[in-house]
Amino acid sequence: MTLWLKVRRVQAVLVPALAAFTVIVAAAHDQYVQLPSLLSAGGNRVFLSQLLPLILTSTLAHSLAQAVSEVEATAQRNIRALDAALITTIVAAAVLVCLAVGTITGSQEATTAGRNTVFLTGLMLLGRTVREQAATALPVGWVFAVMFVGYRDFHRPWPWAVTLHPADFLPTSGFCLLIFVGGLILHARAHRV
Repeated sequence: MTLWLKVRRVQAVLVPALAAFTVIVAAAHDQYVQLPSLLSAGGNRVFLSQLLPLILTSTLAHSLAQAVSEVEATAQRNIRALDAALITTIVAAAVLVCLAVGTITGSQEATTAGRNTVFLTGLMLLGRTVREQAATALPVGWVFAVMFVGYRDFHRPWPWAVTLHPADFLPTSGFCLLIFVGGLILHARAHRV
């Protein structure tokens, strides 16, 4: 177990990333910039909380990429179950942090960051089952696509731009959870050599 924690770089990478995520959510949850839109005449208001999940998705992708398949194939413990538990713990902690900050400050953007972490982590896991290099690139590409072409017009996101939907919109939350669970299942079943 200790070796697995070291290989996955839990103390060295994931815990500091979660701490940085917590501090930034608490400090800058309602900060935004106005970016030009590529599809509409107005600009897009992009909250910093749209980028925050990338801290965790990137560090999780890095952590999972540290696997030593030859050693893990002969391990006594179920490494895939440990990885699934690690991913779920990090995402659940992020959601709890975002809910707490959102409740204390009344910020819907803080709460949205938690839901978006669920979605983008699922997207990262789905990308990782197809190609290891896609694990980090897919969530980053999604966030930047949404930032520049995610709005039909000012304040009206396209249906596909789920990370822009309000935090209390239940169909989007259900979809994000579905993507996360699907990514977790495919990640656990993927055979890596």
